[in-house]
Amino acid sequence: MPSDAVNRVLDFAIANEQKAADFYRYLAEQARHEHMKEVFLGFAREEEQHKAKLLDVKAGEQQLAPEQKVIDLGLAEQLDDEPIDLSGNMQYAQALIIAMKSEKAAYKLYHNLADATENPVWKSLLLGLAQEEAKHKLRFEIEYDDHVLKEH
Repeated sequence: MPSDAVNRVLDFAIANEQKAADFYRYLAEQARHEHMKEVFLGFAREEEQHKAKLLDVKAGEQQLAPEQKVIDLGLAEQLDDEPIDLSGNMQYAQALIIAMKSEKAAYKLYHNLADATENPVWKSLLLGLAQEEAKHKLRFEIEYDDHVLKEH
């Protein structure tokens, strides 16, 4: 069972996964096209699966594997920031850019926290969380590449 400090980090990560799932469900509700709606609902389900994985980690039933390297297409770094349009007129490409950049920011947060600690348990946990966020970002980059860049 993780210590109180590790539990607080996990609680933070679990809450962030829930916020992400809620955001993608909101985008699905705002989507004008059925394809967009289904993609965002899929993203919400993915975030809920990540939340469940973190709950398992917290319960001591699973470990995060920080040694995994995740491919980075680098799209989030190449694309301009998009303003969040909550009026329901957000384009699919805009939503994907916002999602990529959000996952990138979460990755950086966990990676920077891992760099700031000498505690090997903390470092492993934080690097594992960073890799989970890198996987999320890659998922959005692939979606953007497949459905935005290839259509132009």
